[in-house]
Amino acid sequence: MLWFVLTTGACNLQCRYCGGSFDERHSPWRPKVAAGEVARFIAQRDGKPVVFFYGGEPLLNPHYVVEVMEALPNARFGIQTNGTLVRRLPPEVWRRFSTVLLSIDGPQEVTDYYRGPGVYRRVVEALRWLKDEVGCGCKTVARMAVGRRSDIYRDVTHLLGLGFDAVHWQLNVIWTDEWGPREFLRWAEESYLPGVRGLRDLFLSEAERGRALEVIPILGIYRALLVRPYDWVPCGAGRHAFAINTDGRILHCPIAVSEKWATAGHIRIGLNGAAPRLRDRCLVCEYRHVCGGRCLYTQYEDYWGEEGFDAVCQVTKRTIKILEEEAPRLRKLIDAGVLDPRRLDYDPLLDSTEVIP
Repeated sequence: MLWFVLTTGACNLQCRYCGGSFDERHSPWRPKVAAGEVARFIAQRDGKPVVFFYGGEPLLNPHYVVEVMEALPNARFGIQTNGTLVRRLPPEVWRRFSTVLLSIDGPQEVTDYYRGPGVYRRVVEALRWLKDEVGCGCKTVARMAVGRRSDIYRDVTHLLGLGFDAVHWQLNVIWTDEWGPREFLRWAEESYLPGVRGLRDLFLSEAERGRALEVIPILGIYRALLVRPYDWVPCGAGRHAFAINTDGRILHCPIAVSEKWATAGHIRIGLNGAAPRLRDRCLVCEYRHVCGGRCLYTQYEDYWGEEGFDAVCQVTKRTIKILEEEAPRLRKLIDAGVLDPRRLDYDPLLDSTEVIP
């Protein structure tokens, strides 16, 4: 099971697509439940939990991170951080992490436009510090938000070139004012989908060398096409993954701190047993085994309306089809013994990724 632990609702940045901190009424900036209480709740339900620290910016409350880690000696740990405060945890703590996701959107001009001046430099410094000085040993994942100024092929290859072990991205869609459904579709047709095709070809060229390049949306989709399908949204929200908010509420999704449908219980009471569900159209979709419904939050919160949901769905299907075109080529590499199929058996719960952008 994947458990997100929010250490604070506050953030030290105000990214254009996010707006910064959660409202303190919905996710208190100082936790109302002790770290030990959170750890006991997890330990009583999961003998080998995967625990990811989340926020806000989790490193605004580093002591809480350390307290939870000390109380869960058998857990696998990860963190999603904007990368600007990494020195708030000592090297010996960083060496306990299996996965570190650093938020960065691509080259300096893209990252700093969306996240703020100087953020790119600080994240790159954090990456180098973790790898070269700390000797973290963790998987470092570049976590991108992709918008109008992004060039997906350029930006992903740039981040791989910096030394990230993996790259994952989410499209800035559905709850954004950056663009609407029609502008998004035009951009996808002109820029994004051709870039996905280029990344697919890069993935295949590496596969011919026996390597599964960790471009997570591509790797995760090929897992569903060739190894084992998804039975739910790939991030696991509400079924295989839960978040513990700073007020003690258990959430189906870590970003849904104010939405009533997302409350799954409280650590002092337990889970309420209410299971989320997908829209009927997703339940009967031919690509459900690959997409899984894409994103639980967007199943409930429809800021772009049906037109927007259709637009994102259309781009998702096109992305899957682009990869599906070359699935037989990958299958031949597996059958020939060039590529070990286990390299495609990606588990997003271990990295806290969504797979489908």
